[in-house]
Order: sequence, then C-alpha cells, then structure tokens
Amino acid sequence: MAGVNKVILVGNLGKDPEVRHLDNGRAVANFPIATSETYKNKQGEKVTNTEWHNIVLWSPLAEIAEKYLNKGGQVYIEGKLTSRSYDDKEGVTRYITEVVGREMTLLGSRPEGAGSSAASQPAASANTTTTSTESAPVEESNEIDDLPF
Repeated sequence: MAGVNKVILVGNLGKDPEVRHLDNGRAVANFPIATSETYKNKQGEKVTNTEWHNIVLWSPLAEIAEKYLNKGGQVYIEGKLTSRSYDDKEGVTRYITEVVGREMTLLGSRPEGAGSSAASQPAASANTTTTSTESAPVEESNEIDDLPF
C-alpha cells in the first residue's frame, strides 16, 4: 500500500516571503509560518506552544505569495513534507524539513492602506482563492511521484 504525505497548516507568517526567480523563469518563495496551540496545565495556567514551519511555494503560487502575503498575515497551506540536506559555509551538513505547498488560501484581510480601494476586502476573495488553489503542475524537482492515483 502506498503512503500518504499530506500537511494542512493554518498559521501566521513570521516574515515576508523571500522570492527568487530562477533562470528558467520559474519563481520559488520561502517563508516561515507559526502555528500555535493553547491549553491549561495542571496548575490551571494558560500555556501556548508555537511551532515554526518552513514553507516553499513554486510558480504560480510563489507569485501570489510575493504579491499578497506579508509578515503577520494568516494563510492556509496544503502540501507535503520534504526533507533535504545542504552544506553550510563552514562545510557542516545541515538538514531541513519543509512543507512544499500545493494549495494556498489567503485568510484575513489586507492591512489598512494596502493600495487599492479593495484594501478593506478580505484577501481570500473568490477570485484570489480560485487563482491560488488552481491545480497547476508542481515541479519542485525531477522526482517521480510514485502515488498510484
């Protein structure tokens, strides 16, 4: 039986997306989002745990993120977990786990003074949501997806 690798996150951006445009014209966006859970401990004190997630988006979602996402904004991301390694400047091998987003929905509203007269409208309007969640081929590498469906 094949496995399932699916992640759904709703969180807030820790910083503005960093968008790079590759030589082949594709764009890739990277940014962290925070998810939090709150509970009461045995002493009745409110405790909040925050987890940080590294997000990677490829065209066309990267362009949407570049245009509409800002630090502190809330976003829904659906995608898959990937892990990779790289050598840092000192030659030490580092490992990183990322969420490669396949769908994105902008949540909340635009900040005041965001430009157009639509600044007071929610960023997750029907047009934005439809555009950002359209199924576009996601080619993050030359990997072959081995899912049977």
